[in-house]
Amino acid sequence: MNPVLRGLAALLALSLSACASLSPAQRDRASAIAAAARSQQIDCQGENACAQPSPLYELGRKAMAQSTPERPRHYALILDRGPDALLARINLIRSATHSLDLQTYIFDEDDAGKLVLDEVLAAARRGVRVRLLLDQLAAMRHIDTLAALAGAHANFEIKLYNPVLHRARINYPQYVLAAACCWRRLNQRMHTKLLLADNRVGISGGRNYQDDYYDWDDQYNFRDRDVLVAGPVADIMGTDFEVFWSDRRSVPVERLADVGKRLIDGGVPVLPKTEFERPQRAQAMREDASDEAKINERLVSHAIEVGAVRYISDTPNKHRENSDANALASDSLRSLITHSKEEVILQTPYLVLSKSAQQLFRSLHDRPDRPRVIVSTNSLAATDAFIAYALSYKYKRRYLREFGFNIYEYKPFPADAPIDIAATGATLPDLGLEGLAERDGRAEPESVQGAGLAESRRQRRELDRSSVLYRQRYRQPLAREYAAMRYARRRTNEPVPLKRAGVRIGMHAKSMVIDERIGVIGTHNFDPRGDHYNTESAVVIDDPVFARALAASIRRDIAPANSWVIARRDKPPIFSGLEYSIAKISEHLPIFDLWPVRYATSYEFVPGPDCPSPLYRTDPGFRACYKPVGDFPEVNLGVKSLTTRMFTAFGAGLAPIL
Repeated sequence: MNPVLRGLAALLALSLSACASLSPAQRDRASAIAAAARSQQIDCQGENACAQPSPLYELGRKAMAQSTPERPRHYALILDRGPDALLARINLIRSATHSLDLQTYIFDEDDAGKLVLDEVLAAARRGVRVRLLLDQLAAMRHIDTLAALAGAHANFEIKLYNPVLHRARINYPQYVLAAACCWRRLNQRMHTKLLLADNRVGISGGRNYQDDYYDWDDQYNFRDRDVLVAGPVADIMGTDFEVFWSDRRSVPVERLADVGKRLIDGGVPVLPKTEFERPQRAQAMREDASDEAKINERLVSHAIEVGAVRYISDTPNKHRENSDANALASDSLRSLITHSKEEVILQTPYLVLSKSAQQLFRSLHDRPDRPRVIVSTNSLAATDAFIAYALSYKYKRRYLREFGFNIYEYKPFPADAPIDIAATGATLPDLGLEGLAERDGRAEPESVQGAGLAESRRQRRELDRSSVLYRQRYRQPLAREYAAMRYARRRTNEPVPLKRAGVRIGMHAKSMVIDERIGVIGTHNFDPRGDHYNTESAVVIDDPVFARALAASIRRDIAPANSWVIARRDKPPIFSGLEYSIAKISEHLPIFDLWPVRYATSYEFVPGPDCPSPLYRTDPGFRACYKPVGDFPEVNLGVKSLTTRMFTAFGAGLAPIL
């Protein structure tokens, strides 16, 4: 057969197999197999499903008792630390008495994912109704895992949101086919994240269920943020979850082609015994989750009593044809910014703004009483999505000059971030942190003090250059939050190579503070995907104490130890006006933006007698206290930095899906 015909035949076969769905009879048979296998055994012989007493859960009881319909009361807890965020989840799961609802974008089969899965299955076995709703593109790694969960227990249900090609998992060729036939649907993802216990206490924010959201990865971790809220708003969260759970896009896994076929062909597989990569760490987390004193010290003591709390969330209606009319989260966040008076603090990992967001900030900057706008985001060295950064890099002039942003880009090795490096399990030469002893005020462990620290620094200096670039085992495409980039080449999915090795930290928090009066923690990246494709959610708290606490957390992230400042580079001695005009024209081109010099670059604060504290880029003494450190500090200037410039020149068309 002609090679072209063979290729077409193979493509046709692939298309037919990928689109093949179970017949109604097969779906019913697979569902029956899963239902018959589900255990009915209840391990609990006591009241309230043998729920573990929890001072965290008691915040919900207390808030409910203090609330009236006219005057609701809540307790809010900012979860800045990864291990604390995981601890709160495990403790909350154990405290549930009748229901647990978990909704997320990513659920991996690594240590963090396995630990949470073990805990929710244990809750089901003691009599709690557990419902797990996962987005299809990031739902577990193995069909056997999903098939086993389909028949795990009568109290446990699992659904996938918006499965393309009628499957639970798709490979690269199937992804290409889905992109060709159903591009819009492929990109319509459930980015909403929620853990809810008994409609009484809920957790929402940026974190998924994967090691790098809880400081458990030894190569790359996210600086992220959640908020735990206890009180009447949890009932609103429950109503929102019900809308997603009952929507036609949420499909039981046993009714999907690949999982259903696995059940029909071989029955329900046995869920293997959990094996952790670092079992001691998992066991320590389990023990801490049962330690009431630690729960009080690390979590409850930091809760803030507040009044009314709003939970704003897109519904699956956003994925209808007139989706813009249903972008509730985006509209609500824009409204908060529009009514700001003095200051907007915005934190997003990917500074790629939709057209409506750009117009909002342009109008805000044109006001005679315009508020200061502070933006905390990733540097190229820190980001996990370099293509998104390339588009952000393209529009730096616009952000600074037309929108008036004060931009701070997160460093890959921040010296004072709320990251628990010890939890990563990384070995000493991999730490890459000169300021480890100062990070978050924690003392260095004995193993890195004195001669040990000096030796580790010497080893870092002697690391082979190639090991710095490519020896890291970065995360597989499951972790990608950008559906359109999920199946790009593996190196495309990795963070850029740096000049030194270390446990890299990337910004993933999505938060906002308005006038130090309103605090917002949610899932929205303030990007086009959040506006048009993903369902998003946010917790909005109008309380000055909470807002100031959130503002302090973000201000820590933009401190000189943790971020570089983005400001205009020094003007050339001659033809500066001409250079600016050409660069501006080039920036407006959708392609061929080839002008080599960008308007802005990165600056590092240099403290001294005349520079006792950091300044804004617009302050008169800024240039005397800051030194330029280049467009891509810490990055090994090789292929990736060149690729970044290429996407800057040619990638503007990707902005709507980034």
